[in-house]
Amino acid sequence: MISASGIPEFEFNLKLALQTREELQKQGLAVRMIGEKGNYIFLNHRTRAAAGADLFVSIHHDSMREQVLATKRDQLAGFSLFVSRNNPQAGKSLACASAIGAELRAAGFTPSRYHADPVIGENRPFADQLNGVHFYDNLGVGKTAKMPSLLVEAGVIVNRKEEARMLDPEVRARTARAIAQGVATCLR
Repeated sequence: MISASGIPEFEFNLKLALQTREELQKQGLAVRMIGEKGNYIFLNHRTRAAAGADLFVSIHHDSMREQVLATKRDQLAGFSLFVSRNNPQAGKSLACASAIGAELRAAGFTPSRYHADPVIGENRPFADQLNGVHFYDNLGVGKTAKMPSLLVEAGVIVNRKEEARMLDPEVRARTARAIAQGVATCLR
């Protein structure tokens, strides 16, 4: 996945993950980074490496299918969270995703709504619409993890304006603080 200006998604993900790790450590939580070198291609290898963790949080930035890009790329924005009902701890996964979504909203961010659209967003039903949480039962990190797990899509980087916002260090810092606060709330 590439942003509107040609930056690989991995660069956005890594910067946000590193800042989130820092914020989680400030909360007194232990953090194990997985894939920060881009070395975990297979999702089940990531979740296996996380064995024993209290929560698996996969940090990403949103993309969309090619046919949507031509007409909708700059109309879609916001954060999304995903959980799988196939996760053995689906209830805890949902509670943690909702806590993160609530903190993102409190930090001034808006959840995207398009993932629930049957065409554009591939029909991911809401698990918690207010906090931008969707069910995605085939989610690799959701169904292969033995611990509660979720995926955060921090923003839509194929949207030119959203990409510019996600490149702003202050926006990244607020996002990281909100994610960390949601995790801390959920785990305490």
